[in-house]
Amino acid sequence: MYRRTAIRSLAGSSLLLPGIVSELLAADARRDAVAADDPLAPKPPHFPAKAKRVIFLHMSGGVSHVDSFDYKPRLITDHGQPYEVPKKMLEAFAVSNRSAVKFFKKPDWEFKQRGQSGLWISEMFPHIATRADDICLIRSMYNDHADHAQATLGIHTGSVSFTRPSMGSWVSYGLGTMNANLPSFMVIAPALPYAGGQVWSADFLPGCHQGTRVVPGPEPVPDIKPLVADAHLQEMELGIGAAFNRRHLLARGSDRQLAARIKSFETAYGMQAAAPEAFDLGKETDDTHKLYGLPRGSTKGFGWQCLIARRIAERGVRFIELIDTGASGNWDAHGDMATHGPLAKNVDQPIAALLTDLERRGMLKDTLVVWATEFGRTPFNTSKESKGREHHAQAFTCWMAGGGVKGGQSYGESDDHGNAVAANGVHVHDFHATMLHLLGLDHTRLTFRHSGRDYRLTDVHGNVVKDILA
Repeated sequence: MYRRTAIRSLAGSSLLLPGIVSELLAADARRDAVAADDPLAPKPPHFPAKAKRVIFLHMSGGVSHVDSFDYKPRLITDHGQPYEVPKKMLEAFAVSNRSAVKFFKKPDWEFKQRGQSGLWISEMFPHIATRADDICLIRSMYNDHADHAQATLGIHTGSVSFTRPSMGSWVSYGLGTMNANLPSFMVIAPALPYAGGQVWSADFLPGCHQGTRVVPGPEPVPDIKPLVADAHLQEMELGIGAAFNRRHLLARGSDRQLAARIKSFETAYGMQAAAPEAFDLGKETDDTHKLYGLPRGSTKGFGWQCLIARRIAERGVRFIELIDTGASGNWDAHGDMATHGPLAKNVDQPIAALLTDLERRGMLKDTLVVWATEFGRTPFNTSKESKGREHHAQAFTCWMAGGGVKGGQSYGESDDHGNAVAANGVHVHDFHATMLHLLGLDHTRLTFRHSGRDYRLTDVHGNVVKDILA
């Protein structure tokens, strides 16, 4: 509506020639036809969905599965015993450190059975342990690469060797947005992770599906405040700009990439009103701040990230990713597993709070919460005295909660020492296929034509892990 008002106002002020005005008004009248090409318009799922949205929690650097969620009594018994490492596993070690004989290392944290389900979770995550009955542990994950950048791409895009769209971009492309004034895919990250912005890139999908990065701090979304002080004047400026954009689009046969670019401008305008309110925690209660371990007024820390995630999930953001650290100072504990301690403390209470908060608000049942890391860590190391662990992509643990997942269970197994998958392996492609299924999307049908072939998040692989579905 503001387009028509702006055009007529400018025409009345003799700022536009009558011929151009009539063309713009005609283009505006046909915008409903153009709206059919709106790349962010809500789309129906392929079948009834259990989840409406995803909150994806990425722990950067490789969390040790055998110290957190994969209890291995045999590893305790065999601590210090020699182990001849298979050649493929040695690839995770530096070239100078590829001696075949390593030594088993026991976990640094005690495991206990938690909740009515009796899931084994270590003291590394005491708060998450209180939500054991909501969680489905997947203890048989495996990735295709043991280097950080490639494995991080694998867990996000399904490919460790080629640039591909992020899973969040695929979800945005498949389902559209539930709030036109906020991006459909948002990433809250204090620092750049391994592989940088490719983690949330749309790649060959329309650009409006790319993740919008939010940086914790006093100005989470830079340059969100309007430069024009007069709201009416800004509306007029945007109205005439939008009219010209539509005219330009119609003249080019409703080009989808152009439509996506125009839509990104419109979303940016909507964010000027919606984002400040979404990021304002002033109306959150003291009890809520306490639940997340977040001091009132603070705009940093994982507690802030989790609380903001709940708020933007409420406001219709389809896919939300939280990254706890960046490409340094993370879970990459080569030297000493003790570095896992403060990293776990940073995320443990906020994640448990997020699950609790979502449940209280009736949102956990249709919000899929996913906790993931790019790979695990070796159950062994070079010497009996080694305090750290190396990269381990052959077997590790991730978990899901809410959104149609059976809580209080574990799926899949690694072997007695946590070295390799022993039963019901879940490849990254299977992981993605299952996430999409819970959102009502058939991963084999969610495709995009690019460079002469149809691409999908799961490439030509992937099976839905049906045993974890509620």
